[in-house]
Amino acid sequence: MMIAIRKATEADIPSVAAVYGRIHDAEEAGRLTTGWLRGIYPTEATARAALAAGDLFVLEDDGQIAAAARINREQMPAYAQVPWKYKAKAEEVMVLHTLTVDPPLAGRGYGREFLRFYEDFARRNGCPILRIDTNERNAAARAMYARHGYLESGVIPTVFNGIPGVNLVCMEKRLD
Repeated sequence: MMIAIRKATEADIPSVAAVYGRIHDAEEAGRLTTGWLRGIYPTEATARAALAAGDLFVLEDDGQIAAAARINREQMPAYAQVPWKYKAKAEEVMVLHTLTVDPPLAGRGYGREFLRFYEDFARRNGCPILRIDTNERNAAARAMYARHGYLESGVIPTVFNGIPGVNLVCMEKRLD
């Protein structure tokens, strides 16, 4: 097993979009609960926008894209309503968005590897505060983030990337 996390390239977009599709398939079949909707979020356009911004990352295992995420300093508008435990200037906060693991490859530690990469990336970029959000319905993501020291700071009702009626669980962690 040779795992590498790197910035995505144009050539990765079909693989990332295929992972999104398999997540939607699993959601629609009742095998996953993310609260995401096919055709709304995430889509190939989601991956292309992250690539264009230069903040799409992929996890490759033996040359296969197994996971992807967007990492940047962009806090969602709903974050302004959150009673964050750690007060920070915008430039001190790094945010992980749209962390996805290909469902057939789940359970191999790819989510954990991505969190480790995210934390190291934040350190290297001078951001001691980490923020993540997930749909309240996504119990698996909430549990994984909690296991890695992320604290739930608030649940904010919002329209999430075009999906109405989402209760957005906002989580944070301070790096030592």
